Amino acid sequence: MRSSPQISDQHLVQIVDAALAQATHKSGEWLGCRPGCTQCCMGAFSITQLDAIRLRQGLAELEVTDPARATRVRERVQQSIARLSADFPGDTATGVLHEDKESEERFFEFANDEPCPVLDPHTGMCDLYAARPITCRVFGPPVRSGPEDALGICELCFHGATDEQIAACEMEVDPKGLEPKLLQELEKSTGARGKTIVAFALNAVLSS
Repeated sequence: MRSSPQISDQHLVQIVDAALAQATHKSGEWLGCRPGCTQCCMGAFSITQLDAIRLRQGLAELEVTDPARATRVRERVQQSIARLSADFPGDTATGVLHEDKESEERFFEFANDEPCPVLDPHTGMCDLYAARPITCRVFGPPVRSGPEDALGICELCFHGATDEQIAACEMEVDPKGLEPKLLQELEKSTGARGKTIVAFALNAVLSS
């Protein structure tokens, strides 16, 4: 019997979190990530449909454990949607980003100053931290990305470290390529495909 995408996704999260723990240990004081640092929470960024499902599950759980905090998240989501909809380079009904070159270029300049609606502006903490997207989980340590597979780091981290020292702390995010397989399984079983952003992923809950 096949496991559901949601259950399998937890295995992916465990792999990524273990890789993060190892990279954090190797990076030591070079890694500047601390509670209240919101560098990675500013600006819209794309997330997968697996991330979207996880976020919606996280909000549903928050509704039970802390209804007042969940209400504040919902309010910030609605405010964010109101600000972003006019220029969103995608389908505002589904929240899915368009994939043509022009839309991708528009997204590069889109909402760079927009705070993530899951960020509590008073505490500087993520209200859905346990359910956060994979992108959020890997921000900070050296990670390879982009068409050139370049090694990137947060600009607030690794001050004074050499290129060799940075490379020695590299985080291998998904060594077995589990995420693409799960996304294919999800699309096959539900039809969900494409990328979205946090606000639209959670807006799907509010609109249902």
